[in-house]
Amino acid sequence: MLEIGTRAPEFTLPDQNGALHSLSDYRGQKVVLYFYPKDMTAGCTKQACAFGELYPQFREKGAVVLGVSKDSVASHKKFEEKYGLPFTLLSDPEKTVIQAYDVWKEKKNYGKTTMGVVRSTYLIDEDGMIIRAFANVKAADNPSRMLTELS
Repeated sequence: MLEIGTRAPEFTLPDQNGALHSLSDYRGQKVVLYFYPKDMTAGCTKQACAFGELYPQFREKGAVVLGVSKDSVASHKKFEEKYGLPFTLLSDPEKTVIQAYDVWKEKKNYGKTTMGVVRSTYLIDEDGMIIRAFANVKAADNPSRMLTELS
């Protein structure tokens, strides 16, 4: 994980519609930047839908939610449409942002070691500084916890 109190790495990635988003586009707003392993999987769907349900409350608190995975733009579009997600999903197939935010790690699953995205969330302030960082978050609890962190 990146250190709290450090500048969040700048990035530019395409969203589910192919439009480019840069972190600097969100200066003046808090950003909940969450990294997840894969579209359409049980845990990632639960997490995304919970962020979606709470999204109006995030907006009331002056925050945006950005989800990042290595899935394609087309995969993100299907995910957004299937679940009616109201926030931005960013596609990082080259894993440049995933690696810059130190969430590409060794994972063990059923005794097998692989590399993958560790479900992690950063809260970035209006000036682009990391003010909270959480690794290995629980998919179902993460959205409400992040909303609490904004209070």
